[in-house]
Amino acid sequence: MIELAGIIFFGFLFDVFFGDPHYRYHPIRIIGQCITISEKALRHLGLNGKVGGFLLVLTMQMGSLFCYLTASLSLHSLYWPLGTAFDLFICYSCLALKDLVVHIKPVIHALETGDLPEAQKRIALVVGRDVQSLYDKGVARAAVETLAENFVDGFLSPVFWYLLGGILACVLGLSPVITALSFMLAFKVGSTLDSMVGYKSPRFLDFGWASAKLDDMMNFIPARLSLIILFFGAWISGLHPLDGLRVVRRDRLKHDSPNAAHAESFFAGTLGSRLCGPVMYHGRLKNKPWLGYGNSDPGLADIRKAVLLVKWSGWISLLLSISALVFLD
Repeated sequence: MIELAGIIFFGFLFDVFFGDPHYRYHPIRIIGQCITISEKALRHLGLNGKVGGFLLVLTMQMGSLFCYLTASLSLHSLYWPLGTAFDLFICYSCLALKDLVVHIKPVIHALETGDLPEAQKRIALVVGRDVQSLYDKGVARAAVETLAENFVDGFLSPVFWYLLGGILACVLGLSPVITALSFMLAFKVGSTLDSMVGYKSPRFLDFGWASAKLDDMMNFIPARLSLIILFFGAWISGLHPLDGLRVVRRDRLKHDSPNAAHAESFFAGTLGSRLCGPVMYHGRLKNKPWLGYGNSDPGLADIRKAVLLVKWSGWISLLLSISALVFLD
């Protein structure tokens, strides 16, 4: 358990201080490239429906697991510090807390200077909606929503699956770190699949069905656990955690997704703003329900508060993770 705690601790610190590195051979980028190649191959074979989508999920999960295990076990057998360094690198690559904040900071700066086109350009890098029609309040709302949703998907869920894999490995007598990272990587593969093919468009409605369902299942527990962590994060940040829980109780199941509205409704309540609502996607209006109380859209100050909430919640997640691993040792 000490080694498990060390890997997640230093992986978190690397992410906080250095952020997610952008280079050609980033593991998640390689996974994305493999998804693109595999999708083209399956469609070329005429597998455009749910069968093809299921085969894509199966191929990517098994292929990623095989590559990781081969590399890690080989490096451990050659020189164990090298293998440990590789495991730490994989853990670091699967966390994206700092990267989430980094993408929002240029949005904040553009809104501060009144440069709406630049704010639209920057927020377009992290959301899928049409941004050309968004005013400053719409950009702010999109920024807070992506902070809320991606806190779970980009950070908390990988940590959760790492812990679950490590604990199960100890119970079953397997290698804790390798099993934990296998679980963490499996989540990242599922999340990347969902972000690339898990759309309800004519092209991906059937083909992306398996990817979308897998992502829903793997985020189900973390989305609900996030409420505990966000509660304490809001309390430390000087926000209104009880208001967040009140909105969660009412609005958490309003979205089509079984998970997304949990964190978003908490952010809406604790900030005292409304989130979601009608959104344009590819020229079409999607009437999402409003989350939160009242008719007040978030503003620049609310984005800053949401960033602070995400940062504190990240540190709380790490503290709880380390405490759980030390307690179970």
